[in-house]
Amino acid sequence: MNGGSRKRRLTSRISSGGGASAHRSGAAGPRFRRGRGLVPPDQFTTRSRLAWLNSATSRIGTTLDLERTAQELAEFTVPRFADGAAVDILESVLRGDEGSRWTRTGIPAMRATALCAIEELSSLEPTPVGEVFDHTESPHETLLHRYCLRQGKPVLLSRMNDDDYVRVAPTASAAVKMRAAGVRSYLAVPLIARGVLLGTADFVRGPGTPPFSSTDLALAEQLASKAAVFIDNARLYGREREHVVSLQRSLLPRATPLTPGLRVHPEYAPSTGGHGVGGDWYDVMALPGGRTALMVGDVMGHGLPAAATMGRLRAVARTLMTLDMAPERVLARLDLATRDLEDEQVATCLCAVYDPADSSYTLASAGHLPPLLLDGPGSATFVDVPAGAPLGAGVIPYDPVRLKVPEGSGLVLYTDGLVKSRTEDMDVQLERLRTSALGLGPGVLEAGRLLDCAPASAAARFDEAVLLVAAGSAVPRTDLRVWELPKDGRAASVARGLVTGQLSAWGLGELADVCELVVSELVGNALRYGNGPGRLRLLRGERLTVEVSDTGPDLPQIQHADLSDEGGRGLQLINMLCRSWGSCRTDTGKVVWAEQNIAL
Repeated sequence: MNGGSRKRRLTSRISSGGGASAHRSGAAGPRFRRGRGLVPPDQFTTRSRLAWLNSATSRIGTTLDLERTAQELAEFTVPRFADGAAVDILESVLRGDEGSRWTRTGIPAMRATALCAIEELSSLEPTPVGEVFDHTESPHETLLHRYCLRQGKPVLLSRMNDDDYVRVAPTASAAVKMRAAGVRSYLAVPLIARGVLLGTADFVRGPGTPPFSSTDLALAEQLASKAAVFIDNARLYGREREHVVSLQRSLLPRATPLTPGLRVHPEYAPSTGGHGVGGDWYDVMALPGGRTALMVGDVMGHGLPAAATMGRLRAVARTLMTLDMAPERVLARLDLATRDLEDEQVATCLCAVYDPADSSYTLASAGHLPPLLLDGPGSATFVDVPAGAPLGAGVIPYDPVRLKVPEGSGLVLYTDGLVKSRTEDMDVQLERLRTSALGLGPGVLEAGRLLDCAPASAAARFDEAVLLVAAGSAVPRTDLRVWELPKDGRAASVARGLVTGQLSAWGLGELADVCELVVSELVGNALRYGNGPGRLRLLRGERLTVEVSDTGPDLPQIQHADLSDEGGRGLQLINMLCRSWGSCRTDTGKVVWAEQNIAL
């Protein structure tokens, strides 16, 4: 065949768009299916072509998953239009970035995304699905490189001769397999949407089927134009969802603090569904006196508005908890903050404070699901916490529960995405969660392990989920000392003696002078304003913490003392000499604490 006839078989048409891509050797491979064969040319009329093209709208782009959309394009064309089809997408597009403008130099990497072929072409050698192909490493430039990728034009080889296999296939072995399989006709079109190249689609026909014609080329270009829009929509959706997930992850704690007597394992799992990203959050805060605050919450709704509300509520909740407020008071303040938001939002929340001194939790709930208690012997039970009204409903107060747990037990806090199901009642799913947690001992109390065996698996989960597992561990008795103080004038002297002796035993004698002054002031205030001191607690951790409890209702505040005043300077001294200090209300009164840094 002469050169003139070969030029007539190679047809190039200019289309809008451009970019770079990788070539596929005709589409066969591990994923293929047996087709019914092509419709005879006399039956594939103009009307039937238009009907087939129109049906692409309902069969391609059924989801917003980019790779699934590419696979639907390949499956739609086989066997009605071609014996084999392959779709390759730019690696940058699969990451959610923009496509590329075609250039005469430099071709970005492509990823084999979809394959479909009749069984007779299973011997071909395409790039496996999921593999990245760099065209700069190809031994020669194929027709797909030259026209589809560099110029944004289609390629048509109606009847292939021996030299054409080498021009189409990226490798010599692929060319041999194409010839052996009987491929007789080749067609490739760029996938261009909004003026930008997203990838390529190439088609082949084998023995017993008519070769591609110029009419087939026009049909393929129209199909590629439709499919490219679907692929680009999936890319834009995936990028937006990734932004929301990134925003939410940035609003969650990046690391959990080291807390005495408690090992905390948090986990956040975004949903695989279309609207599964929103307002679930958790937080872990180290409180004075060695206590730990745990919190999980769920803003009703999805998308950026729910994520923004979650960020604001978590900031308010964290501020309130760092003030060492009781859980029920935190929820009451959060309810007021939620009602002040511009958008009418409702959220559920569960707050717990762990005290290692007596291995107890103080819990309060605002319409949240009950926590799960795992004890050492391997049993799992739900904690009966009064649910209360969701935040924003305006129904307060909230009732706290104090729960003393055995050593080695764990507390599981979670959001409803962990157990929510479209087919099962919530009670059924909660029982499945309890059953799945049976037998999990202290050595396997990790969030990822329980998340894997949760009733709503990752594949079936249509809502995001938060899981927070707190595993108790014994605090060395040498690091925590608690004493009952007398309620008379001897209290300050007794407290100073206890603190000085304990600091000497710990080898922290250099802190004794400041600690004596601090404990004298705290005990003196308890005698004067709090009906006498209660317990004195000394904790050695990253810092030295001393606290004194009493039954008085008023929280101490720094006073502005004049030069002639005889008192009112005690808290000023504590404020200057200590790293931090504060107070919090309790069921029986209050606790006042102060922290000193320990030199390393």
